[in-house]
Amino acid sequence: MSAFLSLLGWSFLPNLVTSWTQSLYYSITIRAGDPKPQPGTPRYAEHRRRIHILVVALYLLYTIYETDYDLQRAGSFYTDLGVPLNATDREIKSRFRRLAALYHPDKAATTNNNNNNQADINAYFVHLKTAADTLTDPAKRFAYERFGPEIVGWGPRCVTVRDYVVRGAQALVPYYGTAAVVLYGLGLLGYLDWGRYERWLVLAVLFVFEVHSATRPGTPFLLDRVVNPLVGRGGRAPYVQFQAVALARKLSVTVYIAFSQIGPLLTADTSSGQLVVRGRTGGGGDDEAVLRQGLERLEMTVKRLDADAARLLETEMAPFAGDEETRNSMWAKVKEWLVQNTIRSDPMVRDALGRSFAKRRMEAPAGARGNR
Repeated sequence: MSAFLSLLGWSFLPNLVTSWTQSLYYSITIRAGDPKPQPGTPRYAEHRRRIHILVVALYLLYTIYETDYDLQRAGSFYTDLGVPLNATDREIKSRFRRLAALYHPDKAATTNNNNNNQADINAYFVHLKTAADTLTDPAKRFAYERFGPEIVGWGPRCVTVRDYVVRGAQALVPYYGTAAVVLYGLGLLGYLDWGRYERWLVLAVLFVFEVHSATRPGTPFLLDRVVNPLVGRGGRAPYVQFQAVALARKLSVTVYIAFSQIGPLLTADTSSGQLVVRGRTGGGGDDEAVLRQGLERLEMTVKRLDADAARLLETEMAPFAGDEETRNSMWAKVKEWLVQNTIRSDPMVRDALGRSFAKRRMEAPAGARGNR
């Protein structure tokens, strides 16, 4: 959920960095004594547009690098055991026996008397044992490669590959359901006008990729034949499927932010000295049009609420139909209740009444009744 909330928090930081970068750019490229472009001029606005695009793009690339770095640092059962992704059960067991000879608690206890280090060695050996047991069990290995180390705690109910796939699918539904609701809600509020359909396309592609990765017996073609060979050239460990899915999710959020922050600036007009964001067609999508559409939506919402309130009040007054005297009396009571409990209870109204009464007491002659 936090990944999608980041779409709403992107306003202050990029503008601040853009302003600082633009000032630094002018101090480097413009000689001392020469006039600098001033705010409100087309040249200044064009520079700001380009610098803002560059700042946002660099930051988004950094977030992808940070995610990749965290995945590489966290590692996987394969990297912990030091075996390749296509290692056989025999290779995994042989490698574990060699590691157990080095990190078994009984062997480490003879060379280390520190209780804290001993606890760490015990935990590390348990981790290696869990990794070896998981990768030598066909069903667990299948589930681990697709859903990550969380499958270790899924309990005894998961035994077959089908059990693990069903359990993993239950975790996918809330994620993509929440993502779809957020995209739809923000679209109704007018926050995602630029790239609205492309966002749905990205979400659909990510969903298809994750479902294909979770249900197919082999590794996805793109990951096996393109991504991992490129990663391997840099001397790094290849991605396991659940790591590729985590990176793809981060990449999708990065694309959403790029649509919101960079997309509108690609067609922005700076000829007036201001950044006038236009629609993708070049007209009818500027800030004024967007504001007008938002006001129209707000007006329609208010009308619907007013109609609902009127129908509700009519329903409450239905028992008094035909008795005009009672209806008029009820209407008067409702108005009085609204004034007493809604308007006069408002803090601003109370403060205004208090200041008015205080002013009257101050202006009243000494000894007058009610001036204290």
